[in-house]
Amino acid sequence: MDARSAPGACAAPGPDGGGAGLDPALFRGAMTRFPSGVAIVTTHDRHGRPHGFTASSLCSLSLDPPLLLVCLATSARCYPVFARSPRFAVSVLREGHEHSELARRFAGKSPDKFSGGGFVPTAHGGTVVAGALAVVECAVRRRVDAGDHVILLGEAEHVTLPERGGRPAVYVDRGFGSLCGADCARSGTPRGPGP
Repeated sequence: MDARSAPGACAAPGPDGGGAGLDPALFRGAMTRFPSGVAIVTTHDRHGRPHGFTASSLCSLSLDPPLLLVCLATSARCYPVFARSPRFAVSVLREGHEHSELARRFAGKSPDKFSGGGFVPTAHGGTVVAGALAVVECAVRRRVDAGDHVILLGEAEHVTLPERGGRPAVYVDRGFGSLCGADCARSGTPRGPGP
């Protein structure tokens, strides 16, 4: 058994740097087949103006302390603000046209992402998506450079779970879809990516 197959072991990158020479389009294509939840991550600059981006690279990291991580492209227009801000808020999006449109707007580079509405202030100074499935307001605990992205590690300080439940928005194969619940499984109705 070598380091590549030993439980818990990590092999060192090969002499060519690991993924050197790998076609980025092929890697991107593989990753688009992995369904992800969708969130809008927001913060404020030093003048109090909101900034944000759409995230599908988001996951819980620890319960004690309550940590999550979210990834942001260093090429994003809002990157300089997130690189300095001590806090951010995560709004987990619902399935449906309204939140899918917000996700598309925040995935782009428009400087006017908040002008179309759909946001509310929180009691703790954040700006979050109205009607979000869940909201987690975080203090930044660490930033980790990771290739062309930065990983923001946030410690949850406030969580809001609206009484109204629902299904999360899902991003897969370059489109928005939803999780198929028991009701659509019983009916045989396929549910998948689509606008």
